Amino acid sequence: MTYELHYWPMIPGRGEFVRLALEQAGADYIDVARRPEAQGGGIAAMMERLEDEPVRPPFAPPFLKDGDRVIGQTAAILLYLGPRLGLVGEDETDRVWTHQIQLTIADMVAEAHDTHHPVGVGLYYEDQKPEARRRAEDFCENRIPKFLGWFERVLAGNPAGPAHLVGGAVSYADTSLFQLVEGLRYAFPRAASRALAQAPHVAAHAERIGQLPRIAAYRASERCLPFNEQGIFRHYPELDFG
Repeated sequence: MTYELHYWPMIPGRGEFVRLALEQAGADYIDVARRPEAQGGGIAAMMERLEDEPVRPPFAPPFLKDGDRVIGQTAAILLYLGPRLGLVGEDETDRVWTHQIQLTIADMVAEAHDTHHPVGVGLYYEDQKPEARRRAEDFCENRIPKFLGWFERVLAGNPAGPAHLVGGAVSYADTSLFQLVEGLRYAFPRAASRALAQAPHVAAHAERIGQLPRIAAYRASERCLPFNEQGIFRHYPELDFG
């Protein structure tokens, strides 16, 4: 059955973590909001589906439809897709560990977002520049090294070797860490470069995942949207404390 992914069509955002897993698995999926309205797509169609779930509605995009099932929240979507796409180990301990890594990635994504919206999501960046600068300085100086240092430990401690986060095969945590690193490199090039110099396993891991044939083909296609200043990872030079 074809999966239906629902996410904003103008940004990579949190939906990209799901897309990368689907792409790596070669899964059939429809990016609903990116389809023409004449084909049942567009933002209006996405919002209609969001509001049509009276019992267990997703809070916001991204959400995934698989038949009658609707799953919201990036980490929950990947927890659901992992075993179906062959992107998580069969052992329960490995599955829980993979999910824990994904939740930690989600924590860092939220902190990256809050560097440019530290006061309120409904306010423009221009309305909170002083607070954003203070938040970004701490993020660059302390949080990026702390998170990447933890991922470095995870890779170095993997009994199967540092090529993957869990076991000896690609998991959705691997594709998600790749996207996280790419986002950091875009938004905070100087700070990310400095932190990655102290996390060589993380840097090498991102390089390997980016070269996987399906990931590389997707990223070279028109379907892969570039980072921009509407999404989670935004490049404002004044917030890049290198």
